[in-house]
Amino acid sequence: MTFRTRFAPSPTGPLHLGHAFSALVAYDWAQAQGGEFLLRIEDIDQSRARPEWESQIYEDLTWLGVTWPRPVMRQSERMADYGAALDRLWEQGLLYPCHCSRSDIAAATSAPQEGAPQLGPDGVVYPGTCRDLSPRIGPRPRNVTLRFDIAKALHGDLSRLGFEEHGMNAGKVSLDVSRLPKTVGDFVIARRDMGTSYHLAVVLDDDAQAITHVVRGVDLFDATQIHVLLQQVLDLPTPHYLHHPLVRDEQGKRLAKRDDARAISLYRSEGLARRDILAKLDVYRAMLTQDFKLNGL
Repeated sequence: MTFRTRFAPSPTGPLHLGHAFSALVAYDWAQAQGGEFLLRIEDIDQSRARPEWESQIYEDLTWLGVTWPRPVMRQSERMADYGAALDRLWEQGLLYPCHCSRSDIAAATSAPQEGAPQLGPDGVVYPGTCRDLSPRIGPRPRNVTLRFDIAKALHGDLSRLGFEEHGMNAGKVSLDVSRLPKTVGDFVIARRDMGTSYHLAVVLDDDAQAITHVVRGVDLFDATQIHVLLQQVLDLPTPHYLHHPLVRDEQGKRLAKRDDARAISLYRSEGLARRDILAKLDVYRAMLTQDFKLNGL
């Protein structure tokens, strides 16, 4: 099996130092293993995706010395695949429509008798308000938000619900499935305005591209358990994962796309070279090679 990693940015803003680090870790790891590095454009949010940002991604990565095979997979071209997976999950009775707004969820979880709201990978854990309000029969409803009934999914055989970690706490990670209904809850698997979600799309895309090793930040460690669960339910292989440290600013805050001061395009315009970017990332690379024992990065 070919060792294969990927970098999957969204064309909704400029790439910053954190993106550069994640892309370079994935690229260098694939190179060290004699494998393949793929680029994927995660553009399911068409309300925010822009062609100019996609072009900037290609330019910045090329400037960083990253290469990838063409054509590039774009999520906006895979809606039929996402729909087919949703149909399958609907037929298994694992999905239900949800009509709650964010304010509805906040109100339901902030009641005095509920105590402090439980936070999960997507924010406040959904309280299950709509879980039993609609029959799960007939064709899958369109143009509505769909949630995944995690408690029902856990009734199946989850003997292999875990993954191999190469980053933080490297080793075999076994998930405590009994806690998932409370720590993860019924997550959104299809948004009304998108027809899918990040969680579903990333799982199906990784499988379609035969990704064997996923590189992502530690902020997505909790979301990985959602993806491993979906892989189990959809009978897909679970890749290995590497959760790397986040690049932070001088105040210790993680970078976001609004941090234009650390955009790769700005560094380029100021005359910095690739070696200057690598120097800025040395401390994070050292955390991987020393603490996580990843040789060859």
